[in-house]
Amino acid sequence: MTPDVLSTWQAYQRMRVLLNGQINRELGRSTGLSEADFDILFFIEQSGETSVRSVALRCGLAWEKSRLSHQLRRMEQRGLIEKAPGAVIHLTEKGRAQITAARDCHEAAVRRYFGDVLTAEQLATLATISERVVAGLPRSHSGH
Repeated sequence: MTPDVLSTWQAYQRMRVLLNGQINRELGRSTGLSEADFDILFFIEQSGETSVRSVALRCGLAWEKSRLSHQLRRMEQRGLIEKAPGAVIHLTEKGRAQITAARDCHEAAVRRYFGDVLTAEQLATLATISERVVAGLPRSHSGH
């Protein structure tokens, strides 16, 4: 690995860990949701449907089956989702209220710590870089 690749990788990793940590702490304090809770509720909400099949959720989030099963069980126990026959996951009223509050908190934190500190050119460059890296990954890692 060249020194440039190493130093860039380390900078990226530091940014990723610190940024995710900050956003997730704010999300947890403000809404009581974990990052995993948010990811699932947001995915269901963004699907435009009142429910999703667990396989679509697993593929969309690129999660292992066991991780998703455990997380869904915990969320069902807290009343955020309901599991229906046919591996269908429904968002409950409580889950819908939680994701509405969490979405606002998450968007504000992303804007504050990410969008507001980068120029439009930097954002476009980062989007291009991200798309190129993702395109170079094996298909099994891209959620498909």
